[in-house]
Amino acid sequence: MATSATSDQLLVVIDPVARRTDGESVRIAKDVLSAGATTKVCMPEGPDEFARVLARRGARRPVVVGDDRALLRAVSLLHRQRELAGCALSFVPVGGALSVARSLGVPTGAVAAARTVLDGVERRLDLLVDDSDGVVLGALRIPAVAPQPPEMEAEAAGRPWLRTCQTLVRTLVPARPTREPAPPAPGPSRLRVEVDGVTLVDLGQPVEAVSVTPGAAGLAEVEVQPVSVGAEASLLRASGRTVTVTGADFRYRADAGVAGPVRRRTWTVWEGALGLTLPGR
Repeated sequence: MATSATSDQLLVVIDPVARRTDGESVRIAKDVLSAGATTKVCMPEGPDEFARVLARRGARRPVVVGDDRALLRAVSLLHRQRELAGCALSFVPVGGALSVARSLGVPTGAVAAARTVLDGVERRLDLLVDDSDGVVLGALRIPAVAPQPPEMEAEAAGRPWLRTCQTLVRTLVPARPTREPAPPAPGPSRLRVEVDGVTLVDLGQPVEAVSVTPGAAGLAEVEVQPVSVGAEASLLRASGRTVTVTGADFRYRADAGVAGPVRRRTWTVWEGALGLTLPGR
């Protein structure tokens, strides 16, 4: 669903990282926006000031200038305040981390993005919201786990004294120049993945990776890559409104960062939760 975006009153919030990394693109975006609308420009110096500025926007349409993290910060703040439904957000991507912006369809050039703010349309996009009220805009991925080094495995097995002895030996024996060993390759994860309460894969089946992305009509698209034994294993796919993953202290990549470790997490699709200004089609 798309509606015309209004450009009368804009609150332009410029993330400090954008100002430091690409001041020229910030200046260009400000010039284009000021030429096409009445703008109030704010330059918060940190997350707290960013939140205060956004909360005091009044009737102005917020325009975030920054990278993926700045966009996620704004969406998360509006979500926690339960104000996403009545707020059309606009975004001018500036910075190095812009993969989420591209996946959402936001132009990544300063001029094109600023013109989209002025002339684009508001489109309602689905979000993934987890059971701790965290928001995912794009893809969610659970990669394979990295093996623990032997001393950490010893601690996990209840033998912390072994690590102490290994450390003492290293201090007494002169170190010989050796080539730095390559980091161990990630091993498979054992996870239970449930989609709308139906188990897609259980703990007995090791998996290489899991991905969850907002799909269409309020559904999440889930893909699980089982570990290959001999022949290549086929992807397991499912669609649903809720996705629950259970496992031993797993981490996951969501948008611009890594979260966890957690033992259980449920994500729910919030249909049409985000109104974002995108190019008209």
